[in-house]
Amino acid sequence: MSQFVSAIIVAAGGSVRMGTEDSKQFLPLLGKPAIQYTLTAFEGCGLVNEIIVVCREQDVERIKALAADCGISKLAAAVTGGDSRAESVRNGVSAASPEAKLLAIHDGARPLITVGEIERVIETAFETGAAALGTEVTDTIKLVDDSDLIVSTPQRSRLRAVQTPQVFDRELYTFAMENAEDKLSEFTDDCALIESMGGEVTVVRGEKSNIKLTTPLDIIIAESILSRK
Repeated sequence: MSQFVSAIIVAAGGSVRMGTEDSKQFLPLLGKPAIQYTLTAFEGCGLVNEIIVVCREQDVERIKALAADCGISKLAAAVTGGDSRAESVRNGVSAASPEAKLLAIHDGARPLITVGEIERVIETAFETGAAALGTEVTDTIKLVDDSDLIVSTPQRSRLRAVQTPQVFDRELYTFAMENAEDKLSEFTDDCALIESMGGEVTVVRGEKSNIKLTTPLDIIIAESILSRK
């Protein structure tokens, strides 16, 4: 039996590495704002009941207008972010419906997420209470010390590059935020927040195409992937 799912789209970060003053969420991909693809994917997922976008204060009305123009009916709120990613997520959680039992937290700068991926990770979270998308690591990873000397080589078969959405039982996630107290701002990954209190998170197979827009090169890669779909 499904539960009420609130998607928290985190789009409040700066665009320093992208080299633009405008929010990278609005950079055009094949003529459309990047975040439009993100919103459309969550709109099209039948397991998602509402969408909360966390953004910069100057982008709130812009997000609402974009959602209206694109027929995004599930947008319940656009709220201002905090001083850190974790605090931005907290603002989004606070705006979620009281009915929400699961929180699907997603980076707004991952516009190539698909409905199928969203469904897979939510369905797993229905069963386990905590799940995240991730892909197998193909490069050999080295752990180094402060002098960049190799310390160890983790077993590649057990490594995963974790993506979003990351989906959690709301009560579990809220407890983890409260448990973090003044260290909340240090968490840049939602799974790590759950792990910090001894919780377990199941990794669900994601797609390599679910990239995050961070540098100008990522725009070129994203448009190439989109043009092939």
